[in-house]
Amino acid sequence: MTRLIDIVCSLIGLILLSPIILLLLIIGYFDTGSPIFKQERVGRNKKPFYLLKFRSMHVNTQSVATHLVQTSSITKWGSFLRKSKLDELPQLFNVLTGDMSFVGPRPNLFNQEELVQERETRGVYSVRPGITGLAQIQKIDMSTPELLAETDAQMITNLSLISYFKYIFLTLFGKGFGDRVCY
Repeated sequence: MTRLIDIVCSLIGLILLSPIILLLLIIGYFDTGSPIFKQERVGRNKKPFYLLKFRSMHVNTQSVATHLVQTSSITKWGSFLRKSKLDELPQLFNVLTGDMSFVGPRPNLFNQEELVQERETRGVYSVRPGITGLAQIQKIDMSTPELLAETDAQMITNLSLISYFKYIFLTLFGKGFGDRVCY
């Protein structure tokens, strides 16, 4: 049922938000010369996929977990995109194609070995990764792998249609955040 909701809502979102997406693409082009960020992440059943986001960091920033990146890597425009969560809009394509869901564990990098092990042990990779979920609402990021994996597993076990929409609603209205960046 949630897959059908994902398809319909991502398609509607892409259509309705296409003027905003186009504007953000143009501004992003002037900011970094490369407005879309594409990074290989761990997907359902540990299958790799490319996560799409609006670029918020300089093009030459090292590809590591966000909590390991220095704030100086974030552009001024990127800071706005992150605070407004607009950097996530390209993930509507990931949801539409089935690589992601609106709700699920945030997809991690393959080189986050401790998190991969913790999530694998708890069966977290049995579901599609998501744009938001319980960990984001509770402000738990990838810098605490064991706690994150436990929270992801708890969310998967208790996920219902009501909690699915609750996580989306809370995220849209400012609850939670993405991965923190080092200072």
